[in-house]
Amino acid sequence: MPLLPIREIAARAGFAPGDLRELGPHTAKVSIGAADQISHRGKLILVTAINPTKHGEGKTVTSIGLSQAINRLGPRSIVTLRQPSLGPVFGVKGGAAGGGLSCVEPASAINLHFTGDFHAVTSAHNLLAALLDAHLFHGNELGIDPARTWWPRAMDMNDRALRRITVGEGATRRETGFIITAASEVMAILALASSRQDLIQRLGNIVVALDRSGGAVRASGLEASGAMAALLNDAVLPNLVQTTENTPALIHAGPFGNVAHGTSSVIAQRTALQTASYVVNEAGFGSDLGAEKYFNIVMPASGIKPAVAVVVASVRALEAQGGDFANLRHHIRNLRQFHVPVVVAINRFPADTQEELDQVARFCAEEDTPCALSEVFSKGGAGGLDLARKVLDAASQPSDPQPIYAPGLPLTAKIEAIATRVYGAAAVAFDPAAAELLDTFSRLGFGHLPVCIAKSQYSLTGEGGTVRITGASLSAGAGFVVATAGNMMLMPGLGKDPQAARIGVDDSGAIYGI
Repeated sequence: MPLLPIREIAARAGFAPGDLRELGPHTAKVSIGAADQISHRGKLILVTAINPTKHGEGKTVTSIGLSQAINRLGPRSIVTLRQPSLGPVFGVKGGAAGGGLSCVEPASAINLHFTGDFHAVTSAHNLLAALLDAHLFHGNELGIDPARTWWPRAMDMNDRALRRITVGEGATRRETGFIITAASEVMAILALASSRQDLIQRLGNIVVALDRSGGAVRASGLEASGAMAALLNDAVLPNLVQTTENTPALIHAGPFGNVAHGTSSVIAQRTALQTASYVVNEAGFGSDLGAEKYFNIVMPASGIKPAVAVVVASVRALEAQGGDFANLRHHIRNLRQFHVPVVVAINRFPADTQEELDQVARFCAEEDTPCALSEVFSKGGAGGLDLARKVLDAASQPSDPQPIYAPGLPLTAKIEAIATRVYGAAAVAFDPAAAELLDTFSRLGFGHLPVCIAKSQYSLTGEGGTVRITGASLSAGAGFVVATAGNMMLMPGLGKDPQAARIGVDDSGAIYGI
């Protein structure tokens, strides 16, 4: 279908003309006024997956296609997605806007600079870093301990050479580094804030260092939150685009699913829920990452409870995960722990045989879990009608999703609950440095926060064994504590043969390779 003017898409979404700030014929920013309301009319459908292969298994395309299919059935649906990060676009993925007849447009813009939100997050993050170093240089009135400063730099690119750098001179000289923008606490704050005022408060709550007496030094102490919010003034507004079938799509924020909480912004979800009957919201990677973090971090912070969870599986991913259905079984049972109905979407690839697809369907029947074939890549919404019917049926069932741990548990106990109940580990081992940091965070009054475990997306880390927690960091503004499992890094590197080698621009100005 040809793309429609963005005003027509806004009308389909139920937004008034005054809610829009148009940024060209097919893109607009949307007012966040409606998102301030806690109550909403629609139901949220959370799309997750089994553990992926390095090529991805079609979670984004399934989310888009499912929303298109729901619109074909009659109810109003909006899909809410994260904005892609440039690092993976030029590294492995080559893009994250769906594909075939189920993608969001303009895809090239969405995958690259889009509306500048990522650049705003990068600038706000680095402004705080500059203010911190300037404060140290100009006398350090707050008594900051240079050896216990936690705030790095950020950039939206995979660049392993910047993981460790030295900054400052003389007494202020110290080791620091860069993280990728999608791993920045500022990105997490943008994704979790409910309003501009909430954004400003969260920015001020960022803890950048400890002082010499062991107290927390916040961004508000550096008088940084106002200027940071100014840089994010446009970025806080959700971005409205459309799918290949003219279904409205809100694309906003981009926290990674493995090192952060991995889903689109609370503001985008709330905005969509005000006007749509069903909002299809993608959560990063498998249920052990994006979905777990949605139920344990995003849901308590936002008050948004998913009505149903969709698990995307494919034959090739199941083969990569051992050739049987153990991985799919684990993810189905993971989600049931959160007391939410589950539907499996079998994402079809061209090489799949009917016998293989039937085997997956039989397994789902044995697990008493509804499933449906998803052919939305090749057929658009028409290829997801059976899936949509089963998802809407599941969403009509009564449910009351809950986190799997209580806020009052110690941080270590929360980590153990996730590792044993979600990953299937037998035990958790804490490196001394990680244990000391977790003790420090509890001493400073942050023990009540939920935990965001940074781990590999490719497997159920520690399944049947021991999960090793090697590090920890505090995201007080975002409202969670990060625990690092194994050697997970916050600044990825490019591979030997990156996707960047296949991306370019032709003589007409059209971008290819994304």
